[in-house]
Parts: sequence; C-alpha cells; structure tokens
Amino acid sequence: MSLIEVRKRSLTIETIYHEGGPVADAPLKLATAAAVVRNPYAGRYEPDLLPFMAELRTLGAALAQDLVDALGADNIEVYGKAAIVGVNGELEHAAVWHEAGGWAMRAVLGEPKAMVPAAKAVAVAGFRLMIPLHYIHASYVRSHYNTVEISIQDAPRPNEILFGLAMGTGGRVHARLGGLAKEQVSVHDGQR
Repeated sequence: MSLIEVRKRSLTIETIYHEGGPVADAPLKLATAAAVVRNPYAGRYEPDLLPFMAELRTLGAALAQDLVDALGADNIEVYGKAAIVGVNGELEHAAVWHEAGGWAMRAVLGEPKAMVPAAKAVAVAGFRLMIPLHYIHASYVRSHYNTVEISIQDAPRPNEILFGLAMGTGGRVHARLGGLAKEQVSVHDGQR
C-alpha cells in the first residue's frame, strides 16, 4: 500500500511585468506546483520517516515536470521548495520534502549545483507560506533572491500535508543592488 494519497494538485503561474518601474523587456514568470496529500503519520509519532521520504520522490518528479512543462526547462533560473503540515502533524513531516523535492528539481533541470532553498511550517488550512528562491547554478547571485507565495484555500487539513515546488524564469524585474551577477559565476560549486 502506498504512503502517498493525493487529494488535489495545483499549478499557478504569476507573470510580473514591472514593480513600479519600467516594463521589463521579458516578464518574469514565477510558478508553483503543489500537491495535498494525506499525512500517514498525523496524530502519532513515527520513528522512521525514510520510507515516506523515498516514496515522495515520485510526487516530487511529477511536480517538477509540471513546472518545466509550464515554463520551459531552458528558461528556468530560480527554484525553491516548501511544505505545510496540517496541525495534527509535526515539522519533521515537512522535512521529508528536502530530499524528495530538491532531488526532483535537480534531476529535471540537469543537475544544477546550488542548494534548493526551502520553507516549512505546521499550520491551518489556507496558510500562506513564502518560498525563498535563488539562482539554480549559484546561491550567491543577489539579483535572483526572491520569494513566491504558496497557498491553497482548503489545505492542508489537519491530517494532510501540502508539498510544493517553485521555479521561475529569472531574477527580480528591477534588480539593481549589485553583487555577483549570473554572468560572473565562475567557481561552479553551487555558491559562486
């Protein structure tokens, strides 16, 4: 019997033309893909979460592919991940997504080296969580530090978990604060 029971999935795309300044030559697209699943450990302590984490790789791969299909693999420059656990669960139930979600995005994007930033929470249905984003090839590219919101009005219910992935097509539309530019990445260690 599978540990993954999906109630619903969501895909959203936000298109940003400007932030009060000039209209961007190419709009920034930020997308989130989410799945709401039954929490198999809600209301009880489970010492071994590794089987759940391993099985979530399939869900991670599906959500990552949804994002690539929506944005185009060659267009993606930022990524991040998040999980919101319903109130009958615990924060460690969200932490299983670190490996499953991060692995999935790296696999579908050709193994970029930058760590995948994450956010997690235990919360009620409709909770709005900001997913941190950064450049997929180097974590210190300042122009690409951003966030995107993930929320589903009726999720997670107390015995559910909302797992989400995020990708985007570039840095902030009016980035102008200096720092390492994506064209200056040279070490190729995922940081600089």
